Amino acid sequence: MKSRLGHDRLLRGENIAGFFFLLPGLLGFLTFVLFPLVFSFLLGFTQWSFISGFDEIKFLGLSNFWLLFKDFEFQQALQNTVLYTIGTVPVTIVLGFLIAVVLHRYVYAKNALKIAIFMPYISSLVAISVVWKILLFPSYGPVNEFLSWIGIAHPPGWFGDAKWALPALAIQTIWLQLGYNVIVYMAGLATVNLDLYDAASIDGAGAVRQLIHVTLPGVAATTFFLSIMGFIGSFKVFDQISVITQGGPGYSTMVIAYYIYQQAFQFYHMGYASAMAWILFLIIFIMTAIQWRFGNSETP
Repeated sequence: MKSRLGHDRLLRGENIAGFFFLLPGLLGFLTFVLFPLVFSFLLGFTQWSFISGFDEIKFLGLSNFWLLFKDFEFQQALQNTVLYTIGTVPVTIVLGFLIAVVLHRYVYAKNALKIAIFMPYISSLVAISVVWKILLFPSYGPVNEFLSWIGIAHPPGWFGDAKWALPALAIQTIWLQLGYNVIVYMAGLATVNLDLYDAASIDGAGAVRQLIHVTLPGVAATTFFLSIMGFIGSFKVFDQISVITQGGPGYSTMVIAYYIYQQAFQFYHMGYASAMAWILFLIIFIMTAIQWRFGNSETP
């Protein structure tokens, strides 16, 4: 009986000690994650400017959410975000896969090239954005100077042109994300069974058929992972927009994340910004669930 009581006390003491070890992380989660999450959800049903204090919070019901369907700027931001996603995610996946295959099979000094390709991804995004803004400066940027030198009379205006600003951001993102995709794909290629290539070669399959019927299915899980992460990242793009274009010229590069920031911290429409943030969450959640449903079912 005494040994049983001693065991219970020891177990209770271990549980209490474990709880105190978890307490700092739990408090951080409650303070910086759960409370802001719940508070932003409640703010979506209100009108509030945080500089006016909590006494000025006014309940509006679903008005903020209905207003989104009438807000041209929000619709433009959603359209730009979708176009940006379409222009970046598939291209980075395809190019990342092809470059990874070339490095994996045909290049000997691959480690040095892997480091060089991966460097943009781990560099400061703000610094990279400033460099790209200088490179693609419409008047005296190095890129347009080179295009003029080779005979192009009217080079693109890039970030200063409403037609070229979003494609220019997409080009920068492709260059930035490509290294990450290459590294992940090379890790996936290392797991493909080499015996499958030997068997395909014996059956008469050439390099292209091996690529389609052996390599692609072998890295299907990698492609699935990169497509989901790329989609989520493209819908949350903010840094490049903030540093380079601030949503302009006009609304040509206005995306949802930057529009939420603008409404919240420039116009102080915290309730409306919170409603948009939850709509953005729903879009990402639904699209990720669709990708998970159909992509995961095809992954071996």
